[in-house]
Amino acid sequence: MHPVIAGRFSARGFDSDTTISDEQLDVILEAARWAPTWGKSQPVRFIVGKRGDTTFESLAADLTAGNVGWASRAAALILVCTRDIPDDEKLQTYGAVDLGLAVGQLLLQAVADGLSAHPMAGFNAQATFERFSIPAGERPLVMVAIGTLVPDDQKDPEVAEYDNRQRMRRPLTEVAFAERWGHPLHPAARPPSR
Repeated sequence: MHPVIAGRFSARGFDSDTTISDEQLDVILEAARWAPTWGKSQPVRFIVGKRGDTTFESLAADLTAGNVGWASRAAALILVCTRDIPDDEKLQTYGAVDLGLAVGQLLLQAVADGLSAHPMAGFNAQATFERFSIPAGERPLVMVAIGTLVPDDQKDPEVAEYDNRQRMRRPLTEVAFAERWGHPLHPAARPPSR
């Protein structure tokens, strides 16, 4: 696996003293913008705030209680939106897929650039509509905190414990199938026939 993918994790121990340059943000947003998109529809939009500006403060104000403490220390917050057109099933479904692809590329570009990025669902989407005049037909779906991390000995103990948890994913035998659902992809992992 590529080291950028292996090294990505959703850390919380952001350093509130570091900043992110416009150039760094532009590269991260370009990576997201160039993600694959269904039918060339390009439905993904970004609202971007850097710590200290009014956009950042507004985004931070819409975070849930569980996220505001750590995410407001990030250097940037990015609200990622996509189309919300329930009457068009394909646009509705693939708009969400396109957003996921864009967020994935955004996260990996941040890591490749020596930063940390943490996607969140914990924010008040309805409040973002009002604060940012998001039009009907759009859907704020993910907020991403981006920045650099402080050393573990400078993190709140709870944040350090979270950041140092072993990163776990289900094994391939539980998620990759062949022939039928639940039947592992690789023959060696399959249970013996009865």
